[in-house]
Amino acid sequence: MSHVPDPAKRNPSTRDDLTNVVFLRTEVTSPYLEVGEYTYYDDEGHRPPFEKANVRYLYGPQRLVIGRFTAIAPGASFLMPGGNHPMAGPSTFPFTMFGGTWTENTLDAFLAIEQPGDTVVGNDVWIGRDATIMPGVTIGDGAVVGAHSVVTKDVEPYTIVAGNPARPVRMRFEPADVERLLAARWWDWPTEKITEHAATIMAGTPRDIERLAGE
Repeated sequence: MSHVPDPAKRNPSTRDDLTNVVFLRTEVTSPYLEVGEYTYYDDEGHRPPFEKANVRYLYGPQRLVIGRFTAIAPGASFLMPGGNHPMAGPSTFPFTMFGGTWTENTLDAFLAIEQPGDTVVGNDVWIGRDATIMPGVTIGDGAVVGAHSVVTKDVEPYTIVAGNPARPVRMRFEPADVERLLAARWWDWPTEKITEHAATIMAGTPRDIERLAGE
């Protein structure tokens, strides 16, 4: 009898030494955070919930959207637009956040400031330890973000980036193979099919995935 991780269970692993692996979807409470099934965070040290410890300034209306089967290493953080300070005028001081007359006198000016949109992390993305994702970026499916990187711009699918600011290191596959994988969308297959072909998904080729998608 096979055992498949339950996406509704916070700690899905059957191994006693992996209690730090947390399926993020089970912890979501904010309407501005959306996480797909099987995406996990390595909760090293069992810190406060991910959306409090790792997602900063999640005040909305911009959202953090994370796809399925994405892996997030310890210390990775997501900075949302709510933490941005005004930079178009003489001062960057955030008068609006203090309430009272300061808020009344500056709210219209604050709301007029153009802000980044949603931050989007695709499916099957690997985000390394202590990486920082800046507001409004999109990280494409299958991308890899190196440890300690600071992502300030969009990352194309199946691209490895690293550094501060993060820059492309290399593509994981040739463009034609990237198209095959994006079309196959293995992460959307039924769980039974993913389970049956997990070894091929891990160690096969894009052509193998393309073939399986057509079955």
